[in-house]
Amino acid sequence: MARPLIQLALDSLDNATTFKLATLAAPYVDILEIGTPNIKANGLPLVRELKKKFPNKLLLVDLKTMDAGEYEASPFFEAGGDIVTVLGVSGLPTIAGVIKAANKYNAEVQVDLINVPDKAACARAAAQAGAQIIGVHTGLDAQAAGQTPFTDLQLVARLGLPVRISVAGGIKQSTAQQVARSGAGIVVVGAAIYGAPSPADSAREIRELIEAA
Repeated sequence: MARPLIQLALDSLDNATTFKLATLAAPYVDILEIGTPNIKANGLPLVRELKKKFPNKLLLVDLKTMDAGEYEASPFFEAGGDIVTVLGVSGLPTIAGVIKAANKYNAEVQVDLINVPDKAACARAAAQAGAQIIGVHTGLDAQAAGQTPFTDLQLVARLGLPVRISVAGGIKQSTAQQVARSGAGIVVVGAAIYGAPSPADSAREIRELIEAA
């Protein structure tokens, strides 16, 4: 099995902080994610600048699209986004719209299962529609309530769908290998890197752990 890709969540609203963190961690991560608050605050110019500065990294734009899928996603693919997210709860017509936009730009779609009641059914339908990535995601509020993404990861992994599974939700050094061994194709790390005294050292440690897994 191929080594899971490591995705760094860039959640700061300050562009200088975003670029500093991306520069420090870039040698050790595969995907740079513009987090939802970040993309809402800074928009298309940030997508263009990150793609210009880091052309060899995949760029994920965490739009969490809920409606008008093709219309909303298209500008972000055009600006250089390699992956755009759409919420599973948006329904298949919206998901299909984002997939249509992705196909136009030879890009990819991640369907985020956050707050989806029937995650298995949504994952199956999204994969059948052409989504390349299924996102198992325990949000910040759910994390604060003690929830983790591991049960949902195991559920989706058992489906055997022809997609990569992305996992996000408080992943750190002590859990990175468990996530990798449980079927994740993309391991999303945020605070464990950007909140560390040395983000570069933390990113390197997580990469070493995942490669060892």
